[in-house]
Amino acid sequence: MKSALVIGGGPAGLMAAQELALAGAAVTLIEAKPSLGRKFLMAGASGLNLTMNVPLEAFTEHYDEAEAWLSPMLHEFGPQEVVEFASVLDQTVFTGSSGRVFPDVMKASPMLRSWIARLKALDVRILTKWRWVAWDNDAFMFETPEGQKTLQADVIVFALGGKSWAKLGADGEWAGLFDDVVAPFGPSNSAISINWSSHIEPYFGSPLKAVKFTSGVYQSRGEAVISEKGLEGGGVYSVSRGVREGHPLFIDLKPDWIIDRVEAALKKPKGKASTNNYLRKVLKLQKHELALLNEWVRPLPSDARTFAAIIKNLLVPNAKLRPMDEAISTSGGIKREALNDSLMLHSKPGAFCAGEMLDWEAPTGGYLLTGCFATGRAAGRGAAKYLDLTPKP
Repeated sequence: MKSALVIGGGPAGLMAAQELALAGAAVTLIEAKPSLGRKFLMAGASGLNLTMNVPLEAFTEHYDEAEAWLSPMLHEFGPQEVVEFASVLDQTVFTGSSGRVFPDVMKASPMLRSWIARLKALDVRILTKWRWVAWDNDAFMFETPEGQKTLQADVIVFALGGKSWAKLGADGEWAGLFDDVVAPFGPSNSAISINWSSHIEPYFGSPLKAVKFTSGVYQSRGEAVISEKGLEGGGVYSVSRGVREGHPLFIDLKPDWIIDRVEAALKKPKGKASTNNYLRKVLKLQKHELALLNEWVRPLPSDARTFAAIIKNLLVPNAKLRPMDEAISTSGGIKREALNDSLMLHSKPGAFCAGEMLDWEAPTGGYLLTGCFATGRAAGRGAAKYLDLTPKP
């Protein structure tokens, strides 16, 4: 029987192990942490967003420059296939108002338990607390609770994650074992770091909803929250790449109003009202939105046109990303040109890579998770074909 190692117990690794086992390989799944799927479980802590219920063409375009690379894999295992796979694992799903797809139970743990049970039923051998530290041709060395161990296999699939949430296993330390085929890591889907004055403290936890965020070519109408450390939430995660690339961050406080309408509102008589009360009345701004204006624009301009331009394009001064280990995901990883279409390393025949360790990035909203499923499946099926095994349809 042909043998396979899968290193990494996240969604991509689980999917690769499943594909290889279904094809008839003897699979050993290895995880450095004490249990599988730790980041998967954390991602589902506030509701496991599996994928998006949108047309496939609209789905794949969210992978930006990696779309051409990942699109064939996503056409094989995209949003519809994710929903069907969830059903195989006894998870019924629902679609939220924004198109996001969640399990009815919202949590990740029932799906993970069912998935692990399925792998065990396929005779997948699971080893935890085994950390891969080196390879020597066909020999793979691990640090284990019992000391250093060496394993060999006919193929190997690496699904080692990126470099965020190190405590859950994705520390990126594997990069040094792959020579020069790794693009540098960077934070992706990151919160924004801001050094607030005490003026903002009463508004920590306040949501920014009816606004638009822009940085470089990236725009988002998603929500964000004013936190002690800065701004966090899907709205800023979606534009954090622009900040990473060196572009300033702007907030449009009235995205549904053209600038002429804002200017006209600001020309209305103020009377005896305080400035904040006046702005609340004519622009329908909330207290925490006014607090941001007062935080970053002093003094407020008296010219209506100038003030309207600020309302439509409020600069977040000195916006920086939070540390990479706090980011939801990372850019960088194994370069596209280092792999063939089956995700096998050109330099290491029989060695495949999948998941967030590949050099692609995508927004939150199910795109990351679906990408991990799809690349894990592709790597597993590619490894099976390399072994002259027939993947199950």
